[in-house]
Amino acid sequence: MSEANPFRVLIADDHPLVVGGLRQAVLAAAPGAEISVAHDFDSMAAALEASPDTDLVLLDLTMPGVRGFSGLLFLRSERPSTPVVVVSGNEERAVIRHCMEFGAAGYIPKSNSLETMRAAIAQVLDGGRWTPPDFDPSSQPNRESSAMARRLASLTPQQIRVLMMLSQGLLNKQIAYELSVSEATVKAHVSAILQKLGVESRTQAVILATKIETAQELLVAS
Repeated sequence: MSEANPFRVLIADDHPLVVGGLRQAVLAAAPGAEISVAHDFDSMAAALEASPDTDLVLLDLTMPGVRGFSGLLFLRSERPSTPVVVVSGNEERAVIRHCMEFGAAGYIPKSNSLETMRAAIAQVLDGGRWTPPDFDPSSQPNRESSAMARRLASLTPQQIRVLMMLSQGLLNKQIAYELSVSEATVKAHVSAILQKLGVESRTQAVILATKIETAQELLVAS
């Protein structure tokens, strides 16, 4: 991309030291890049609203308003054309696999060096994908867990928000108030969520939502 049209990168992380390191990595990969920073879910959503042509989001799995896979699920549903690279301290293979299944363009462990982060960011900005060298994307995944990941990826941004609120124990009327919609709309969302996820009860949906928030294998007991 030319200097006249620099890359626009959003760093979504609430740790100043991490943000500083990522800023250095971005500028090393794309000198002149325009960088904005979000420290929580609301500021991340506002930044994307203000700059819909953002070229890349670097997303922490855990910051205020974002827990586990919820932030990635929301971004991929709300902004499917915007590449998202997860930058996380979690190096579990199942977590990396789920993030890639949800459509992440890359997964960078925070333990990596600044140079590795630079190379990863450059590769994604060039249209590629990046995962740790010791992660084998072709290894046999858990079929049930991967199937659930695909179902979750079909949820709309609003349905993802409703699912997360269910895990917090909110009632339909409380969710309606938070989202400024009618209770009937929330009931419709809950029904659609159960159908899309192939679960039979609100309880099963809550169990799954808890696993989304804690970035665990997406297996739901029958």
